[in-house]
Amino acid sequence: MNNNPFVGSWTYRSLLNEPDINTPFNNLEFGRATIVIEEADFQLLQGTIGGDGWSLALHGSRTYGYPMQARFQGKGLVNGEEWIYDYIAWLVPNWPNSDATLERGAMVGSVVRTIPHSSSGGSIAPAGVVASFYAVRLS
Repeated sequence: MNNNPFVGSWTYRSLLNEPDINTPFNNLEFGRATIVIEEADFQLLQGTIGGDGWSLALHGSRTYGYPMQARFQGKGLVNGEEWIYDYIAWLVPNWPNSDATLERGAMVGSVVRTIPHSSSGGSIAPAGVVASFYAVRLS
């Protein structure tokens, strides 16, 4: 039996931390992907995050608490260029007045671009940009 509640597939979405309430929601998107967290030794977290044409290997740890926490790094080559992102996430506790038909497992957290890399349009995506994210369990 699996005792790691992070194991499984997750739909990931991240949003820029823009405080202007008038910013159109579509302008807040930072990223979208699928996270797959695999079985690993106690307290370890490993897997992948990726989308169409890219994938980063995840390596990190998880800790017990309320809520449970995971901290991990995504690292890989995308179009021949190294990408590194760091993540911290908390598993959202189940609501007592809900049930499995109304609530899906989720984690929420923060992500930072650790090193710069090229972006679409030929510009540089700078290091240090922070976004908030949430991931919803697929399986």
